[in-house]
Amino acid sequence: MKKKNDNLDELFKKFENQWDVQEMNTNHQLDFLNKLNQKQPKKKKYAVWSIAASIVILLGVSVFYNNNEKPKEFKFTSKETKQTDSIFSILIENELVKLKEKSSPENEQIINDALKQMKVFDADYEKIIKEVQKNGENKQIIYAMISNLQTRISFLQTVLQRIEENEKLKNTTHEEIL
Repeated sequence: MKKKNDNLDELFKKFENQWDVQEMNTNHQLDFLNKLNQKQPKKKKYAVWSIAASIVILLGVSVFYNNNEKPKEFKFTSKETKQTDSIFSILIENELVKLKEKSSPENEQIINDALKQMKVFDADYEKIIKEVQKNGENKQIIYAMISNLQTRISFLQTVLQRIEENEKLKNTTHEEIL
């Protein structure tokens, strides 16, 4: 141990005149205490950030609640038109359910194409409804509405028939092979 301490002592002697030794100012302690006691003004940036965050939250909540509202359903002026629309809508929904029940890997392409075509029919129907809203119910618009609904039903029935024919063809082909 003594040898290590000797080396340390030699090192201190070697750098003895090179140390940065500076006396502290006599008022150093007073300056330090004054700075410590001085109250620095608090920055009020937190207030700006909290206001901005509140606005963002309020906007988010209002957008969320507005998007959840269901669009108002169109109300027909005559009972007959309303009944016709509801009857056809029920029939179309039933045909769509039947179509989706027939879903299989073999029928997937046919069903997807049929659903795309139904979107086209739906878009046309929406145009007709807007026309009714704009101009009111008249014979031509009501005829166009009924025609669209009938076309959708007959289209779905035709697609279902094609699927059934494909299934029968597949079954008879398998029976002949066996």
